[in-house]
Amino acid sequence: MGVTYWLTHVRLETGYRRDNGVVSGTDAALFHILIKDGKFARITPATEVLSDGIDQRDAGGLLALPSFVEKHVHLDKTLLGEAWRAVIPVANIIERCEIEKRVLPGLPTTTQERAENLLAVLLSYGSTHVRTHVDIYPEVGIANLLEVQKALETYKDRVSHEIVAFPQHGLLRTGAKGLLREALAQGATHVGGVDPAMVDGDIEESLHQMIDLAVEANAGVDLHLHDPGHLGTFTMKRLAAMTVEAGLQGKVAISHAFALGDIPAPEAEEMATILREAGITIITSVPYSRVIPPVPLLHQNGVDVAVGCDNIFDTWQPYGNGDVLERLWRLAERSRWLDELSLSQSLRFITGGKTTLDANGTQLWPAVGGDASLVLVEASCTAEAVARRADRKAVFFKGNLAAGALDVVNAEEA
Repeated sequence: MGVTYWLTHVRLETGYRRDNGVVSGTDAALFHILIKDGKFARITPATEVLSDGIDQRDAGGLLALPSFVEKHVHLDKTLLGEAWRAVIPVANIIERCEIEKRVLPGLPTTTQERAENLLAVLLSYGSTHVRTHVDIYPEVGIANLLEVQKALETYKDRVSHEIVAFPQHGLLRTGAKGLLREALAQGATHVGGVDPAMVDGDIEESLHQMIDLAVEANAGVDLHLHDPGHLGTFTMKRLAAMTVEAGLQGKVAISHAFALGDIPAPEAEEMATILREAGITIITSVPYSRVIPPVPLLHQNGVDVAVGCDNIFDTWQPYGNGDVLERLWRLAERSRWLDELSLSQSLRFITGGKTTLDANGTQLWPAVGGDASLVLVEASCTAEAVARRADRKAVFFKGNLAAGALDVVNAEEA
């Protein structure tokens, strides 16, 4: 992390243009950014002549955005590196799990190799932080965790991470509590769970075991909740109550949360209040095939929302390309975010809450002293990058070029 250089001719957003009080466009200008020890050390207009002898990398007018956060992926499930195969039809989630248990151990590639293949793809699209779920169940113990940790070690200078110890086949159904405890002791950062009613058959006990493990290990919680309607919202209410009781506010997430999209808006607003007060994050993969949580309503009511890709070519789905910006584009289209401000501000859902400008047009990012993790894209502004799914040309993680390429100008050549 000791490298020092100027990233020159970087396009940064500087404010919004307004027409009769309505945001009609985004202003941007070119800057030079000094990167030192993985941080933004200085930001100066590109009109300044650099004569300090420090090496330079020319961004060529590309737009800089905060690097992306992939909040929901399964590194241990992907088939990337294997020959093409479509998905075998099943009647329910239990059958799907059984197929996966049969297929994955017999593959010629290792879990580590496939996880590294997926990490390379995620990084190429701009994600420098991932939250990966790793299946934990009796037949494999914590073997998947150990393999994924090897892959993450390979990418430690390019990607940061969180790991969810995930009892895909049911926490109660497979008696996995002891294995999850072992996984947490071996480096997992979150306790996972899936459909306490439909998979585990006992909402209270399933949630209690998740919370108990999280408190014991000082870990977070990430519950996969596919259950629809009032079954789903009841489960969320119980999780919210237990979260507050355990003092885990800000450390709990619900992935999918389809039930929030099944209920009327007034009830969804009531649920938003419950989720906000419990500090629970909602994570959506924006699937085409299901109703999704009402992201605009949740955000307006103070609920943290994040977007992730979820399945990427595995035994569950033959789809997915690892591009979380594309998932945001999908969310923007479904949410009818058509104007400059809505598109620009939507970036927060794939950057861990970061936007380049606040709603008033004040520049928030980049800031001197902040981590120099960024993506250079071919776009004039954030709104265009989201709406047009801008090409990513270079990705930096804490000052280091992690993917893509830029021209390097040595000090004596500058």
